[in-house]
Amino acid sequence: MQRQRTSSGTTWETKAGYCRAIRVGNQIYVSGTAPVDEQGGVFAPNDAYAQTKRCLEIIQKALQNLGADLHDVVRTRVYVTDIKRWAEFAQAHQEYFGEHPPANTMVEIQALVDPAMLVEVEVEAVCDVDC
Repeated sequence: MQRQRTSSGTTWETKAGYCRAIRVGNQIYVSGTAPVDEQGGVFAPNDAYAQTKRCLEIIQKALQNLGADLHDVVRTRVYVTDIKRWAEFAQAHQEYFGEHPPANTMVEIQALVDPAMLVEVEVEAVCDVDC
């Protein structure tokens, strides 16, 4: 089966040997996406809402590169370093997915690769074969 990959251009992808997203048939898997800016630094340190929005912006671009969009997302996983701030993460998630909510899990983790990162998001999407 044919596979189509896309990159967001971050150095993490090259260093760790992965792509931002891969499409296999009508299924798309997006790697865990951290809140990085265009230069690879942490976007909006200590701002859970802004970091979540940034993750979802990067994810949306990856999906679009593979012929899909956020309405095709069927599953999200949100990894957070402080579950007490769940409402901030959830607000951004709701703004992006409110009209087409996917299945979702939010999990508190001990840390991400940079202490200033508060969230990482991964998604799975299923689109029409012709999307």
